[in-house]
Amino acid sequence: MTSRSDSPRVAALVGPFASGKTSLLESLLLATGTIHRKGTIADGNSVGDSAPEARQRGMSTEVSVASALYLGDRWTFLDCPGSIEFQQDTYNALMVVDVAVVVVEPEPSRAVMVGPILKFLDLHKIPHLIFINKAESGQTRLRETLEALQLFSERPLLLRELPIRANDQIVGFVDLVSERAWRYREGERSELIKLPESALSEEQVARQDMLEHLADLDDHLLEELLSDITPPTTEVYDTLSRDLAQDLIVPVFFGSATHDHGISRLLKSLRHDIPGLENTRDRLGIQDQGGPLARVFKTVHAAHTGKLSYARVWRGDFVEGNHVNGTRPSGLLSLLGAGSSKLHKAEAGDVVAFGRLESVNTGDLLGDGGSGRDGWPAAMPPLFSLAVEAEKKQDDVKLTGALAKLTEEDPSLTIEQSHDTGELVLWGQGEIHLQVALEKLKHRFNLAVKGHRPQVPYKETIRKTVSEHGRHKRQSGGHGQFGDIYIDIEPRARGAGFVFADTVVGGVVPRQYIPSVGEGVEEYLKRGPLGFPVVDIKVTLTSGSYHAVDSSDQAFKTAARIAMTDGMPKCDPVLLEPILSVEIAVPNDYTPKAQRILSGRRGQILGFQAKDGWKGWDVVAAYLPQAEMSDLIVELRSLTMGVGTFSWRFDHLQEVVGRGADKVVEERRTALAAQ
Repeated sequence: MTSRSDSPRVAALVGPFASGKTSLLESLLLATGTIHRKGTIADGNSVGDSAPEARQRGMSTEVSVASALYLGDRWTFLDCPGSIEFQQDTYNALMVVDVAVVVVEPEPSRAVMVGPILKFLDLHKIPHLIFINKAESGQTRLRETLEALQLFSERPLLLRELPIRANDQIVGFVDLVSERAWRYREGERSELIKLPESALSEEQVARQDMLEHLADLDDHLLEELLSDITPPTTEVYDTLSRDLAQDLIVPVFFGSATHDHGISRLLKSLRHDIPGLENTRDRLGIQDQGGPLARVFKTVHAAHTGKLSYARVWRGDFVEGNHVNGTRPSGLLSLLGAGSSKLHKAEAGDVVAFGRLESVNTGDLLGDGGSGRDGWPAAMPPLFSLAVEAEKKQDDVKLTGALAKLTEEDPSLTIEQSHDTGELVLWGQGEIHLQVALEKLKHRFNLAVKGHRPQVPYKETIRKTVSEHGRHKRQSGGHGQFGDIYIDIEPRARGAGFVFADTVVGGVVPRQYIPSVGEGVEEYLKRGPLGFPVVDIKVTLTSGSYHAVDSSDQAFKTAARIAMTDGMPKCDPVLLEPILSVEIAVPNDYTPKAQRILSGRRGQILGFQAKDGWKGWDVVAAYLPQAEMSDLIVELRSLTMGVGTFSWRFDHLQEVVGRGADKVVEERRTALAAQ
């Protein structure tokens, strides 16, 4: 049997949105005596979802931490967001846990929603079990739910218990290892009862199925089954515990957080079957010898306490007042939801918060081991954006600093100063993700911020070659201004860029003024006749004249702008829109929907293929105009039960003509006139 550590153990509660993770946390804390009355999300008094943004929406928006004591064992529970938009927080938290409890609803059609989290757990070999929540109805289809979930798990799912049903309700369960039965009692511990005769046949079949799955991984157990020897109960428990520690199997339990059914059974499984700190260190390649070592899995910039670094201690003791990574923390804190209390010492296995380690980021190691981030999850790629600006102009500098803190808290948020449009663009995982970010700016930093759809970085180019004359002559008292040039404006191949050249002979334009002509041309190219930056053209200075006294750099620069202003409208200007290379990843049942989404957005579908390493998933490749991308992730998730996603990169510029181009140009002219 896998040895169980005396050190505190850490379990993450993960699963899709609305599966009941926060309610389950309340039930676990009540069962352990940590709290004496359960809170609810609706009443806004739960330990989890304590942030104002979470309570406003009735959903988790960040990881909540709660510690508990159960039969002498110390536990920390991490209640993780279910929405895919806040999944970065979940992935980071999973990197420091001993086990994950995957909370799901008993609805087979919703099993697909668990796919991404099961894939992450399998990829990182994190031990996990499944808790089918909301299983109070006698109509609950546990077997069908299990079969649907198995499609998205690389590990075999083992049903550990069977329901006892009466009057269209699940009233208890049979443990398939001990073959003992319990009846639920409202508000009390379950009652041990005699195994009902009506459940005996089904129990025997289910137990044999569980043993056969275990025997696939254990030769001794296989020999016993082939010899019709009933394996001892202790052997079955040991095999389950060992295989779970190695992430070879996924035990499945059921219950109801609302009615506190199955909670004690879940806690007992966690206590007896879940590996301890030593197993987790081995899995992550962390030596048990050496000085104090911890890993930061979450960063919070709290309104009153400043920066907090949530960390799991891997070994040694961190003592209040001692330096960590060259800095003395402002304090050590234990955590319970939104509350915290001071600690003198953090021991191996603990989850604590270090105060004001300004140079430390999420994923960093603390203590003896440096700041390595090997194996840490990469930031999720950006999928949705808003151009943001402070409502008060004087808050612009404050906004930049506050956004930097938000992106430090959540690496799946990024900020970009658009080179093409000049806008400050905030990127994230979806519409709600960015709305929550703006609310945090208001609540924590007292910053009122406006967000709107970013401008599409259209460009323009030309189709025809034109020769143009530009002359700037002005006479006022003293020296005048004189610059006179002839230029050829011609199109270049798409993506070839801008080139300025000259074929001037005979000194008709002195060499010292030619660079000024080029500067004047480039200044004009920032806004062409359609109102957008001009690309892929060549301008050649062919001739001109000058005045010995009145000519200057500025005069020739002005002459160049005049020539370009007069000549470019004659070159048959055309609008160019950015085209992105997009890859949409969806379960293969949704592949036709993904293709229809792309076709409806002027996309050019290039084909699809199986997603590498993802059983039952496809990747659809396409070219998509950037103008059609702004709410792509919103539609995609609404049609794929929240699991569809995509990646993108700029690919090329493409001509756009007709009514669509006319509308873009007209909107641009209106916007420029309003400036």
